[in-house]
Amino acid sequence: MSMQAAYAQNAPATGATQTVQVTGSRINAPGAESPSPLQVLSAADIAASGATNLQELLLENPTLGTPTYSRTNSNFLTSSAGVSTVDLRNLGTSRTLVLVNGRRFVAGVPGETAVDLNTIPTDFIERVELLTGGASAAYGSDAVAGVINIITKRNFNGFLADAQIGETYEQGDDQKRKVGLTFGTSNADGTANVMGHLGYSRQGSVMSRDRAASAFDQYTRLARTGNPADAFIADRPYNSSFAPQGTFFHDTGSFTYDAAGNPIPVATNGTATQAATGFNRSAYRSIAVPTERFLMALNGDLQLNQNHSAFFESTYASTKVSTTIEPYPLGAEDIYPASGGQVPAESFVNGVAVRNPLVPQYLYDRISDTDGDGLRDYYFTRRMADFGNRTSRAERDTFRLVTGLKGNILNSSWNYEVYGAYGKTKEAQDSSGQVNVLNFRNALEAVPGPNGSVVCRDANAVAQGCVPASVFGFNALSPEAIKYIAAPGSLQTSTTQKLAGGSVTGDLFELPAGAVSIATGFEWRKEESRATPDVLTQAGLNGGNAIPETAGSFSVKELFIESRVPLLKDVAFAKSLSFLGAFRAGDYSTVGRTNSWNGGFEWQPTSDIKLRATRALSTRAPNINELFLSPSQDFPSGLVDPCVGVTATSTGQFDAACRAAPGVLANINANGSFTLNQSDIQGISGFNRGNPNLMEEKGRSTTVGLVLTPRSIPMLSRMSFTADYFKIDIADAIVSTPRQYALQNCYSGSNTAFCDFIRRRPAAVGANSAGSLDEIDTAVSNSGGLGTEGVDVTASWNDQVGPGRMNARLAYTYVRELWNRPLPDSEIDPQEGEIGSAKNKATLNLGYRWNGFNIQSTVSYIGKSYLDDQFLLQNELAPRSIGIGSRTYTDLQVTYALHRTTELYFGLDNVFDTKAPPIISGLPGSDTGTETDAGTYDAIGRRFYVGLRVRL
Repeated sequence: MSMQAAYAQNAPATGATQTVQVTGSRINAPGAESPSPLQVLSAADIAASGATNLQELLLENPTLGTPTYSRTNSNFLTSSAGVSTVDLRNLGTSRTLVLVNGRRFVAGVPGETAVDLNTIPTDFIERVELLTGGASAAYGSDAVAGVINIITKRNFNGFLADAQIGETYEQGDDQKRKVGLTFGTSNADGTANVMGHLGYSRQGSVMSRDRAASAFDQYTRLARTGNPADAFIADRPYNSSFAPQGTFFHDTGSFTYDAAGNPIPVATNGTATQAATGFNRSAYRSIAVPTERFLMALNGDLQLNQNHSAFFESTYASTKVSTTIEPYPLGAEDIYPASGGQVPAESFVNGVAVRNPLVPQYLYDRISDTDGDGLRDYYFTRRMADFGNRTSRAERDTFRLVTGLKGNILNSSWNYEVYGAYGKTKEAQDSSGQVNVLNFRNALEAVPGPNGSVVCRDANAVAQGCVPASVFGFNALSPEAIKYIAAPGSLQTSTTQKLAGGSVTGDLFELPAGAVSIATGFEWRKEESRATPDVLTQAGLNGGNAIPETAGSFSVKELFIESRVPLLKDVAFAKSLSFLGAFRAGDYSTVGRTNSWNGGFEWQPTSDIKLRATRALSTRAPNINELFLSPSQDFPSGLVDPCVGVTATSTGQFDAACRAAPGVLANINANGSFTLNQSDIQGISGFNRGNPNLMEEKGRSTTVGLVLTPRSIPMLSRMSFTADYFKIDIADAIVSTPRQYALQNCYSGSNTAFCDFIRRRPAAVGANSAGSLDEIDTAVSNSGGLGTEGVDVTASWNDQVGPGRMNARLAYTYVRELWNRPLPDSEIDPQEGEIGSAKNKATLNLGYRWNGFNIQSTVSYIGKSYLDDQFLLQNELAPRSIGIGSRTYTDLQVTYALHRTTELYFGLDNVFDTKAPPIISGLPGSDTGTETDAGTYDAIGRRFYVGLRVRL
């Protein structure tokens, strides 16, 4: 960070008195400061990071938690892959309000409020202000954890070009290409200014197979041994049981095929007697989503007269991303859900059972009528490699326009601003690799045709182009069958934001300590969102997630007032003492009336010391997805079935309730104890649901801080130090009920209502899978709350050292508590110190400038972290008993001034190639395809970049 920028708000005023406005307050006043902790990133900091996307730089700040969306944790998302968001205090992306020039920006995720930082051109940013603490009274809903205010360049004149290329040092992937042009001009008398930016960037993919840690399918050995020492040791290869040649289940066992097409019996432990049946999914997955961005921005100001001016801001961003995952794992229950996956090997023709000619004799001789319909049946699983990988390509377009008037009124003693804004984000996504369930069913039910041919049984299907499908062996599906069965997918989304607002600020009257200043105004906002998948996806008939359309809207009207009251000035023990207060009243079309407020004090006993404190009540109204999300299918991972190991006579906490499930009991009778196979563990589904009856959540925050700027001590005059205590408690927090929590409460009898969320496979699917978890749903509700408590410390220093100038800055955050309460009557779930929520995080910036050389380094530290305690308790292990060590990442950039207007720079990220911890599949926090928490740790490795910057 730039030392001067980061602490400009703490420096004493010199020269002419100026009025300024800082994030967290709408009052323009001399030397105005925020009573809440405020950190600032300057344009120089952004340039020194080499960041293509602002998220890359912000995540180095220790106040930021693991983002919901990033390039490295979104490859498996059905939408919003490659989106870049931020999460202050690890309280959730929806509780961090992102502003641009103090105004809201349209969301980049349909149904949510999260801003996609891909849409903000980094070269066009003047500074970024991070306000940590509740700020709803100043800015409205969503600012429960704090505000990130992005300030764009103003009155820019000239030309700035920045071009950059880069890639990983060892692998040559994650290729980066970036070029940006920023320009601006003013008229002769300075009454008009226009600025623009054109930018293009491309960040390439990183494949899982190209990193040793993620090249092979794996699963934590802890699941098999129960030994804590095995948690971070992988059973590998832990290939998926869904193999391209298929596995076929008959009355007494199962079989697969070898490469030559010969049937091979499969042993009861899931391995073939002669060849492996598994499939390495990691060979097809990716760590980083390739992202391409086109950016345009145009801002302008026009002075209408001495007191009034007009302004506008416009942004257009086009983002293209693509995802790749392994071919679809098809189970017969996907095609025949009503029969539990029993596939008929015969069909009735004129009342006579006729054998399907495509069913091999080896299978036909080993099956019987298992469901009583008079036809022989079988079950199969198969990796649809014939179809190729499942892929999606999405293009997002974001457009935003703000225009308004600002100026002075009442003899220039009051300032005003009125504005209107419109923003829209559209996404068009096309996907491949799924199957049309109805067509597949028709294609599987083949009968003999004329002249020895094979045709589909259903005449209507034949008329519509049905082609019989064989699933027996490698590449058994013909190109014609694939064409008939394939189900290309699509998703169309739109998010619209309309804003109007106005405010006035000025001095009411004078007190002995100074003028009482206020700001008051209004805001109106309407949010609309719609996400429409293709028809087959909505019905769940493409073999994948069933995702209905989600649509909704809400509007809000708000009034606010804020005041700054100077109480003391230049008296004993009080160079200054001020009170700051704010109140906002809102009226939502969904939750009705809401109120937010804050109050704070700033006390400066001497010019070198300042104490600050604030107390705030912030509100957050539910977003569109939380209110209106239709039941959308998901495939959760890392769940532990509490029934595993239960026997007919065991007496554990969950045993009686588990045996009451018919499928579980059938499994126990067949195996001696409830046993899961690999496909059971990997095949759990479920639906995520909204809740139209939600109410707003309320966050109460307290911050108390100390600021030291010892200007009166020559040896320390170039140093600044801050320490701030924070505590945020959110009541009625809107959260999804954790699936593991639902499992434990259902089978322990603590809350049997959760049993309605859970569906198990019936006994009819066979002893190996009977009773296994099929679906676990989750829904949002106003829970018992969540909160955090801790301390932020920053220290900075800059001075002449030798022939050059050195600067240093340390930012450190200690999290004493981070917790959530899933339901009002449930126990608190502590999360501080867990993976993704380290108790200790720090960032150290060091820089040295000498003549034309400038060296900047950033060292980021993430402290020791532990596996989620709920996961450990479910495995009968003590909380905080299994953890990973700390990680330190070092980034470096060297800049050399070739000319007064030209700079050449070279950078290394993750200089020492620090490896991400092995948070492998089956452990909470693992991001699929990365074998780590890729939103927290660097799963890519060392990479370099080189660039050229020209200013004219």
